[in-house]
Amino acid sequence: MAATTTYLTGIQTSGEPHIGNYVGAIKPALAAVESHDTKYFLADYHSLNAVKDPEKLRHDVRSVAAAWLACGLDPARTLIYRQSSIPEVFELMVILTNVTAKGLMNRSHAYKAARDRNEAAGASDLDGGVNMGLFNYPILMAADILVMETDYVPVGRDQQQHIEYTADIAKAFNHHYGEHYAFPIPQGVYPEGESSVLPGIDGRKMSKSYDNHIPMFLPENRLKKLVRRIPTDSTPVEAPKDPDTSSVFQLLRQFASEDQAAATRKRLEAGGMGWGELKNELFEVLNATFGPMRERYTELMEPGSALDGILAEGAERARERSRATLAKVRAAVGID
Repeated sequence: MAATTTYLTGIQTSGEPHIGNYVGAIKPALAAVESHDTKYFLADYHSLNAVKDPEKLRHDVRSVAAAWLACGLDPARTLIYRQSSIPEVFELMVILTNVTAKGLMNRSHAYKAARDRNEAAGASDLDGGVNMGLFNYPILMAADILVMETDYVPVGRDQQQHIEYTADIAKAFNHHYGEHYAFPIPQGVYPEGESSVLPGIDGRKMSKSYDNHIPMFLPENRLKKLVRRIPTDSTPVEAPKDPDTSSVFQLLRQFASEDQAAATRKRLEAGGMGWGELKNELFEVLNATFGPMRERYTELMEPGSALDGILAEGAERARERSRATLAKVRAAVGID
């Protein structure tokens, strides 16, 4: 029986994906196709707050799209499109601003964090450096979600407020216009436990902002060098080691088979396996995982590849859905 619930993911396009993105976002999103009607958009307009270089933005959008396709996204089963290809999103955002309280936006975590930084720096204008893109970010995100009449949105816990805001905005619209049309109220889908959080090469959570990430498609020689740089202690080769305190092992167990991870754990705990050997094992596992994907990614990044056609077709299909939603919204508010 066909899936009846819509599962929407917004994909950041500010920077190339790393292996933490693969574990925390890409793999779960690709698995969702088995039980949901999946739709994934490249959030290029959202990226304008962080990326001011047009060439970088163009590259990043293509890179992220190519990465997801290389990881196994099937455009025949999952809709993928650029946010910027769907003008209905931006018309809906304008409509939603008229049912959204400014006080709600004042409490946005990103906006409050910007004001707190200004206050800590002794700035007289607490709104200094805050543009309307940042301030209105939650409303644009709500439009992204609601235009597809989304049921479920997978996000990290740090994004929970955005889902709550979208639900609040949808409820406000429904309160005014629900007699004519009502949005479904989306629900957040949040990762459970720590299995989706990878340590970076410095032991902290892997993040581009910390510059401690491992890019997914590094060439083989550069990947090996980066893995070798992961800090370890001076425990001798023959001494027992605790795998649970080793970021190298935590990375390994995410990508190795259960049998391989169990065997490596046993060797570390018994002694006789050094950190250098463990790093070599991690490199081999990562290279085996991402090597074939790297080849597909490189193909898709070439000019004239299938990538542009896939995104163009996705935009056409996405607009069919968004036009249908917006027609109902326009009629509900009295703009026919």
